Amino acid sequence: MSTTGSSSTENVNINLRGMSCTSCAQRIQHNLAETRGIKNARVNFAAEKAYLEYDPRLITPPQMKEIIETAGFEGDIENNDSSTISLEISGMSCAACTQKVEKKLSQMQGINKVNVNLASGIAAVNYDTSWVQAEEIKNAVATLGYQVNLQKKKEDEFKAADKDEEQIKLEYAARKMWFAASFAGAIMLLMMVHMFVVEIPYYFYIIYALGFPPVFLAGWDTHRGTYRAVKNLSPNMDTLVTLGSLVPYLLNGLRFWLPVTSFVEMSASIITLHLVGRFLETKAKGRASQAIKKLLQMEAKTARVLVNGEQKEVPLKEVKKGDIMLIRPGEKIPTDGAVVEGESSVDEAMATGESLPVEKYPGDEVIGSTVNHQGALKVKATRVGEDTFLSRVIKMVEECQGSRVPIQEFADRITGYFVPGVLAVALLAFISWMLFPEFHIEIVKFFSFPWSTTDMPLVSLAVLATIAVLVISCPCALGLATPTAVMVGSGMGAEKGILIRKGEAIQTIKEINLVAFDKTGTLTRGKPEITDTRPLGNFNEQKLLYYAGSLEINSEHPLGSAVVEKAHREGIELKEPSSFTSATGKGIEGTIDGINVYIGNRRLMNEKGIDFNNYLEEAERLENEGKTVLLATVEDCPAGILAVADPLKEGAVDALEELEQMGIKTAMITGDNRRTAEAVAQKAGITRVIAEVMPEGKVEEIRNLQQEYHKVAMVGDGINDAPALTQANVGIALGTGTDIAMEAAEITLVRGNLETVVSAIKLSTAIFGKIKQNYFWAWFYNGIAIPAAFLGLIHPIIGAAAMAISSFNVVINSLRLRKAKI
Repeated sequence: MSTTGSSSTENVNINLRGMSCTSCAQRIQHNLAETRGIKNARVNFAAEKAYLEYDPRLITPPQMKEIIETAGFEGDIENNDSSTISLEISGMSCAACTQKVEKKLSQMQGINKVNVNLASGIAAVNYDTSWVQAEEIKNAVATLGYQVNLQKKKEDEFKAADKDEEQIKLEYAARKMWFAASFAGAIMLLMMVHMFVVEIPYYFYIIYALGFPPVFLAGWDTHRGTYRAVKNLSPNMDTLVTLGSLVPYLLNGLRFWLPVTSFVEMSASIITLHLVGRFLETKAKGRASQAIKKLLQMEAKTARVLVNGEQKEVPLKEVKKGDIMLIRPGEKIPTDGAVVEGESSVDEAMATGESLPVEKYPGDEVIGSTVNHQGALKVKATRVGEDTFLSRVIKMVEECQGSRVPIQEFADRITGYFVPGVLAVALLAFISWMLFPEFHIEIVKFFSFPWSTTDMPLVSLAVLATIAVLVISCPCALGLATPTAVMVGSGMGAEKGILIRKGEAIQTIKEINLVAFDKTGTLTRGKPEITDTRPLGNFNEQKLLYYAGSLEINSEHPLGSAVVEKAHREGIELKEPSSFTSATGKGIEGTIDGINVYIGNRRLMNEKGIDFNNYLEEAERLENEGKTVLLATVEDCPAGILAVADPLKEGAVDALEELEQMGIKTAMITGDNRRTAEAVAQKAGITRVIAEVMPEGKVEEIRNLQQEYHKVAMVGDGINDAPALTQANVGIALGTGTDIAMEAAEITLVRGNLETVVSAIKLSTAIFGKIKQNYFWAWFYNGIAIPAAFLGLIHPIIGAAAMAISSFNVVINSLRLRKAKI
């Protein structure tokens, strides 16, 4: 659970169980959205999760869970702050002791669940780390007079303790599938023997008994879903399967007294094939949602922290801001922090996609879950829990998977009428067969498929066509079309440092006609550097940098820092000035080794009466290149010219050129003067320059561009870019920038280089292309399959198999996104 926006708005995610198709997701979403206090409700069928924004003064997560359960489904509230510990308790002698411990702990704030085992002397405690810590729980039990030890867990044991929900779902689906298949297989084998080898005595009695386990037991969850759907007057996929399996099976009970056609073989096969489809779908969906699972697996489970000078291994969730962590070579850095001691190289590929390790020294920031290579490090924790880089990445990926692409809204509206429509078509099929049997029989004979038969009573043929319509239709394929593609695509993006926060951007970005870039920190590195040094008179570069660097040594101005850094890189030892004065807007002056030194612009030199006229041509040439010129004098004589510029980021030119090749125009919006802006734009290859724009004017400039180009994307990194990022049709923030910019944007690029802007556009285009493919095949399948079933050209068993393959195919098609070249 997390707080966002104002204090009266919080977010919570609820994991859902029991949904069979999009109709279920829509019903849950509708019920939640209509509830007072819930500001926004989104239900993702593929992820089986509800994403809720609510007012905690009006409603609580447990009340939301009740709404879900009232609708006939199950839900579990996600709590990122919960943890479980095991306490070894000595001295308990009877059940009264365990009750005493349980009562004591249950009364503590933040304790979710307590289970005390008298035989083993172990208490398992699930608790909220934001309210209580393991040591406090241990001390609470000790006050009852027992000896208590916190059970030690190694890192691999912590990993083993984390249950994989996807694996549990897959194993459950597999058990049901194999259970049903064993009985259905036996029925089909007996049918073959009975039809082609020898008549089996009491054949119908035997298969009717064998049909009970798959139809009733294996299909119990399906039939229960049907009951809930009918109860809420909202038929779904389960309803269709129940009508195609359970109803024919029950009607076949009449065969004990009347000579009706046997549908038991068909009923058992339909429910089995339905469960095969569910198993394949669960397996494929698990692969589609691997992105978040991989991110979670990257997280360290424990941390080694210094407590009163001693090392102590604790669960990651107990690490607090300010704790000093010890990281050995080869270990993961537990959480975001700053190096306080030691030097090493760190593999940050999981965060930035950059394969080369990054050197780290005291004062440098490190990212949690990245891998320390050579040296041992002491790191001070600066961000913990939901504030860490990895947690924020997971949140962004989940946010994307929980958002809706506009095309999905239209498809979901149609899907809402799909199941009722199929029920109507199935009823019409039965009526049509009963009223116009010759018409249908002629069509069946014309095609004469191997499975086609007309040697049955008319009622049986009508029932077969009706069941075929019910079981061949597949609303699941429609419901999975968008979310599975978004899940796979957002996961791919996260692995490559492209975080798509909002699904709308996936559809919008393919329509972008222009990308506007902020200059400083976006197109450029955001850190001025000395690009040119021009010693004058008797001065050489070493001497020029010595005086200029020494005078600037205490300067906090970025230009001064650039001069000092250049001097240090050249190995020049600088001295503190004996006097120092700053002239705002002009430059600085001071005394080095008893000599007067001035550094500044022409206004300062004119005031001091120092003649630079012979060198102005060189200065103007540098300024025309977009560089800031510093004039330096020593003992009232021109000593040199220093040019400072904020260089373009590596790869910026190539990225902008590729955008132009894709047919997307580029523009630059900056507060810099026009001459500097045009010089940078010329180097970068940008054709449109909007210069001298105040921060508050960027929004208006984006609006102007939208009037001209309709769809505009904005790329920025600073706080002053946030309003413009929000105004743009798609806001793209650089992960090297501010949190405010990232919150305002739909897409965040972790690495901060501009090649990933192109990659993000390519990825979004690929995702949307896959969504359209999924919808085409889903509608094409239903458009062909349902009429064919209506006419009697498809046997219900083949229909059930086709339905299972249809859903599976949509998920597999989404997984092919991984092959996209971005």
